[in-house]
Amino acid sequence: MNPLILLQNKISDCSLCPRLTTYRREVAKEKVKRFKDWEYWGRPIPGFGDSRAKLYVLGLAPAAHGGNRTGRVFTGDRSGDWLYEALHVFGFANQAESVHREDGLMLWNCYVAAAVRCAPPANKPTKEEFERCRFFVVEEFGLLRHIQVVVVLGKIAFDEYLRTCQSMGKTIPSPRPKFSHGAEYLLPWHVTLLASYHPSQQNTFTGTLTRPMFHSVFRRAKNLIEQG
Repeated sequence: MNPLILLQNKISDCSLCPRLTTYRREVAKEKVKRFKDWEYWGRPIPGFGDSRAKLYVLGLAPAAHGGNRTGRVFTGDRSGDWLYEALHVFGFANQAESVHREDGLMLWNCYVAAAVRCAPPANKPTKEEFERCRFFVVEEFGLLRHIQVVVVLGKIAFDEYLRTCQSMGKTIPSPRPKFSHGAEYLLPWHVTLLASYHPSQQNTFTGTLTRPMFHSVFRRAKNLIEQG
């Protein structure tokens, strides 16, 4: 079997974090009224996309009634609506909507994942939970051998990406890269790091993140990949 599929299956079967395991199962059992007829996924969420991807998108964690419900990262919530719309606009996705695992969505030259693979209470993973999940990101980078650009969604994902690279023995530039929307860093291992505010409702409803701001990051990612 394809090593990436084996890794995705391994992630879906993980139960290393007791707090996260309990929470995601409780959410899947109790549901919410608007999704009462859904059979929730209720398991860790593997990455999703093209095994030959040059673009890697890293978020924070699945939403309790988004990815934890649908079984696909950034699927079934407003953050996902923003992300996959942008990926579609710039040619990384065949459609702008991501509703459920069988909706026909395909990614081209792009792989999407989260730093923590289970929905966390209050959207706040602990330090230990980040550390346990970090191994999955490391494994993905080992299998996704063509990555040229990494887009991180939010400061937490930005910091976690750098910690992951440190854990792999990579030398982080000094001074250490700092997060800001639109920040761009060419890293010593020949990957360009692009930073974006997270497309959370808090950011998009308040105008902290607008569509032109968000799209500018993915336009830059596309241009960098085309330039090689």
